[in-house]
Amino acid sequence: MGLNSFLKLFTPKTKIFFELFEKMADNGSKMAGILKAVVAETDFDKRASLISQVEDLEHANDELTHNVFTELGRNFITPFDREDIHYLATSLDDIADYIYAAAKKINFYRVNPNDTGIQKMADIIAQGCVAVHDAVKELRNM
Repeated sequence: MGLNSFLKLFTPKTKIFFELFEKMADNGSKMAGILKAVVAETDFDKRASLISQVEDLEHANDELTHNVFTELGRNFITPFDREDIHYLATSLDDIADYIYAAAKKINFYRVNPNDTGIQKMADIIAQGCVAVHDAVKELRNM
């Protein structure tokens, strides 16, 4: 038994963490895109429909976060430090939570859709989510 064969015993065989992280980041990007639509929508009933979509994605992200923690408890060998996996999953979930909270408050306070400041902020959030999504995809290649 060579050294490489021995080391293969200690390398993670599953890519589940990367798949879950990518799904979470993808949901965040979708949520940010819908947030841009919420900000631009003039009809408050249509806004409520869009916010419902954001809520569904946020619940899906909560489920994915739970799956990460379940897999963390199930797998002895992880692709990187357990604390870092926990921190990344929590951070990705926080992004989804904050986008959902912002969307609810935009509708609750009946933010003016013609406000360019809020539209720019939604654009920045969307750009940030795309950057996070790209960074998470790069994790798999490390």
